[in-house]
Parts: sequence; C-alpha cells; structure tokens
Amino acid sequence: METPVQIDFQGVESDPRVRSTIATHVQQLEERFGRITAGRVVLKGPGNRHRTGGLFEVSIRLALPEGREVNVGHMRQNDERYSDLPFAINDTFKRARRQLQDQVRKLHGDVKLAAGPGVGIVVELDPLGEFGFIETPDGREIYFHRNSVLGGGFGKLAVNSHVSYAEEIGDKGPQASTVKLLEKHSLKR
Repeated sequence: METPVQIDFQGVESDPRVRSTIATHVQQLEERFGRITAGRVVLKGPGNRHRTGGLFEVSIRLALPEGREVNVGHMRQNDERYSDLPFAINDTFKRARRQLQDQVRKLHGDVKLAAGPGVGIVVELDPLGEFGFIETPDGREIYFHRNSVLGGGFGKLAVNSHVSYAEEIGDKGPQASTVKLLEKHSLKR
C-alpha cells in the first residue's frame, strides 16, 4: 500500500489489537488481489440511535489503481451479530473481498454475461423511499433506485421481498435496474 491504512475510531476506544486485525485483513487483500493504493476504515461504536442501537458500524474504502474503488459502508438492518466488534470487522472485510474479486475480474475481462435476470432478496429500504439494496445469490449487496422498480411498485417492496433484476455497472459500481417484485408462485431461488 502506498499510504498506511487510516483507521478512524468513533465512539470506540482505540485498541492496538483492533488496529492489528485491520492491518492483517488489508494485507491479506493486497496479497490476494494486488496493489491497494490507499485505505480508510471507520469503526463506529454502538449508540442509542434508533437505526443502529447497540450495533457496531464498520465502513471500508479502498482505493485501487486506475481510479477504481471499493466501498463497503452499510450493514444489514437489525443484524444482532454486529453487536460483536470482531464479527462486524470480519464480515465487512468479507464483503470487501467479494467486491475486490469483482473488480479484478473486470480488469482481467473475466466477467460473465448474465443468462437472464437475477433473483435476489431486498435486504434494506431507505426510510425516505428513494432506494434500497438487494442481496444477490452470491451474497453481494447491490443498490437500486425507486425508478428502477417496474410499474411504480417501490411501495409494494418490503425487506425480505424476492425480486428479479438486471444488474449493470453504474457510476459507483454494480446496481440493479428493471427490478420486479416476484409473486410467491414465481420464486426461482
């Protein structure tokens, strides 16, 4: 790494063991996927906020060559496992590893074209009703905007709804377009 990883503790005591764990994760990513030019990890302690009460938040931003980035910032709502800081760190780095795999595949031209629409589960919806996230069968979470939902059906979506979608690359990475709520009889998962 060209510059050392920045670790920002917010509402969490700075701990040398946590710093060492994060440095090890970043080193493993670099060994497996190549050069990372810069990185920042933000650890937010559990607070009394309604959205994350009692859960740690871990955000990772990795800068790659050619202006590419990997950003892992949101967590699944109400995932009690995030009350354990080591779990929160390991799970967030696991998602960063998946995104790095995708970036490396794109750089090498190894991206497969989808045979048809993907099927996933809505894992998060914006409280203001503007966007959400779909978990794909391979465990990635991809963004979608309310305008991507067919027939103005954003209001019918709920967390754990099964949807079909077309994945495309947007300005900030993978995103879903042509999102369609699947009726119970049409689930293919």
